[in-house]
Amino acid sequence: MISYPLRSYAHPQILKDSLLYNYFMNIQYKAHPWHGISAGEKAPNIVTAFIEIVPSDTVKYEIDKDTGYLKVDRPQKFSNAIPTLYGFIPQTYCGEKVAQFSRENSGGVDVSKGDGDPLDICVLSERTVSHGNIILPAIPIGGFRMIDQGEADDKIIAVMKGDEFYMQWHDISDCPVSYINRLMHYFLTYKNLPGEQSSCEITNVYGREEAYEVIRRSMSDYTTYLNASPKVELPFLMV
Repeated sequence: MISYPLRSYAHPQILKDSLLYNYFMNIQYKAHPWHGISAGEKAPNIVTAFIEIVPSDTVKYEIDKDTGYLKVDRPQKFSNAIPTLYGFIPQTYCGEKVAQFSRENSGGVDVSKGDGDPLDICVLSERTVSHGNIILPAIPIGGFRMIDQGEADDKIIAVMKGDEFYMQWHDISDCPVSYINRLMHYFLTYKNLPGEQSSCEITNVYGREEAYEVIRRSMSDYTTYLNASPKVELPFLMV
């Protein structure tokens, strides 16, 4: 779906109204969060993260792939709250190359394919960010190899660039085990009712260099995805 300028289709009667005419002639655009924003000039070392939800959110938001707007996915169940800023890296896609890497490093766990979404990212920051729908520079330090119902669903862990506290963490090995366990617990339980069997598993936690490889593969999968999907033309949103 492409957002065309409204002035190209404005009814002649509308154009007689000078206020409406000025409105249609001054339409502004913003980039689609997935397709219109770069993963970062220095990716995978420094990436752009589009943040969908923050720890204070009681509703899980996610990007609507067609429109680029944030949509309500579901209310957070019980007391679950995301421990970090959470979103995705633009112009990435969890496809066959990400799935293959997951298969090769999951200890024999069956991985049928990538989950077909942009690559997820958790961003650590000492400072409170009050809302999502923003972009920020993030420095990957590791990740989780998560499998959700047989699909590769990696979670990159990063620190916000310039954060005075977390900038001391250069690799996942620098993080306290308790912090990593807290993140793992969230992703293994946030979809489930108490006592329900989780549909997800985390086969291993990996460091910075492996996170770089996952990001590179997801960027390559995105290129493949675009080449195979000529109708994906969503560089701009009308605002």
